[in-house]
Amino acid sequence: NRYDRSLRDHKVAAYFLLLLDIYTTMKLTLLAAVATTTSGFTTSVPPLRTATPLFASKAAKKKEARAAWFEKKYGSEDTANSDSSAAVLKSDDGLEYVQLTSDNGSKSEVYLFGGVVTSYQDADGTDFIAVRPDAKMDGSKPISGGLSHCWPQFGPGAIQQHGFARNVNWSIVDQSSDKVVLEMLPSDYSKDIWDKEFRCEFTVSIDDEQLSTKMLVDNTGEESWDFQAALHSYFTVSGIDQLE
Repeated sequence: NRYDRSLRDHKVAAYFLLLLDIYTTMKLTLLAAVATTTSGFTTSVPPLRTATPLFASKAAKKKEARAAWFEKKYGSEDTANSDSSAAVLKSDDGLEYVQLTSDNGSKSEVYLFGGVVTSYQDADGTDFIAVRPDAKMDGSKPISGGLSHCWPQFGPGAIQQHGFARNVNWSIVDQSSDKVVLEMLPSDYSKDIWDKEFRCEFTVSIDDEQLSTKMLVDNTGEESWDFQAALHSYFTVSGIDQLE
């Protein structure tokens, strides 16, 4: 029994040594293969790709969209530079106005008579400003609608209702494709109503998301005076039930 157990232990030891030898041989072979394969590798660096700045890409898309809109509306933009695209236009009834455009195709119309904004459309063509269907657009009366000026008085009072700013022609002092600055100065007409020295400046500008207005009033004389100012605004709505 002792002899059999000893013999069995020797067989187990021999079998273990055999397995260890096989494992060692396989490991050395694998290492040699890896070394051979590694020595055959060629390291290469992929070529750098030219990166396009995100904002530059967006600006290019906006410029393309504006060019497409302009060409559809007026023909090739090559025939008009930025000054001509901001030129003073004339309505069918003879009133002068300025059309502003943003890079994405939104646009606005500003009439010199009354210095009134009569339209603001987004890039999808939705107009947010309304003009009354019976509005006189020939200068015989103030334009009923838009963003109409009430200056230097709102409502009835010492002078005519809503003042005279909406009854006179404003002058252009600065202009670009997306902004116009208008000016109103005293005239014989205004002095007959309100004999004060003043300068009013009204700025209208648009971008891809909004229309902005700003009015500055300067007292250019020696006498102090009070005034009221408002934009009598008309807005287009889809329905009364949609208002909040």
